[in-house]
Amino acid sequence: MPASQPRARARDRNNVLNRAEFLSLNQPLKGNQESRSSSRKQSSQAGAAGAQNTNPKERRQSQQLPEEDCMQLNPSFKGIAFNSLLAIDICMSKRLGVCANRASSWGGARSMINLLGITGHGIPWIAGTLICLVKSSTLAGQEVLMNLLLALLLDIMIVAGLQKLAKRKGPYDINPGLLDYLTMDTYAFPAGHASRVAMLSKFFLNHLVLAIPLRILLVLWALCVGLSRVMIGRHHITDVLSGFVFGYLQFRLVELIWMSSNTCQMLISIW
Repeated sequence: MPASQPRARARDRNNVLNRAEFLSLNQPLKGNQESRSSSRKQSSQAGAAGAQNTNPKERRQSQQLPEEDCMQLNPSFKGIAFNSLLAIDICMSKRLGVCANRASSWGGARSMINLLGITGHGIPWIAGTLICLVKSSTLAGQEVLMNLLLALLLDIMIVAGLQKLAKRKGPYDINPGLLDYLTMDTYAFPAGHASRVAMLSKFFLNHLVLAIPLRILLVLWALCVGLSRVMIGRHHITDVLSGFVFGYLQFRLVELIWMSSNTCQMLISIW
């Protein structure tokens, strides 16, 4: 036993881990433990004080955060695709807005493009339909004109309601004109001019006997009016395309609720 003790002491002296610079690897320093314990106590005390200061309602709201307030680290494929298409729509719409202002590349043609857009406005069409209705003397003509007037009024109400729900702004900060305010066409989605010309072109193609060149010109007119709304910067491309879709649906709705000749004569007599 006496001989084994000096050997154990010699092994301890020769052990590298017993040196002062390696002691921290085996045992944490007391100062660090004390500082860590004190910091933990302070943080726990601060958390307890903060929890006491907050109201129960705020604590419940913080515990039940809605999903939209949380950052989505793994977004869905549908969300990525929708945002990508939206970005492409905005970029392409701004590129096609060549008449958005006088400083644009086609700024000199802005007046002509605006004049083309007026041909698809609701106020001139309603006024022209009323004038034709007053001058019409045939029952068939009055029936078509009364249903056309109904289609125009439905178009204004439906588009105004959809725009109020969507409240989408155009690609450029352009204020609506006076005629736009009269028909409540103040937002971008859907495009009111596009829905109106789509509905009118389909209406005339179904209820008027037109030659083939006139039918082609009627379709081209509707497409040009829709394109003009993008060129002046009032609508996005998707606004115009959705306007065409809604215009066709409005035509189908008018066909379903088509007023007969007797109903039209009764309404004309009341008026």
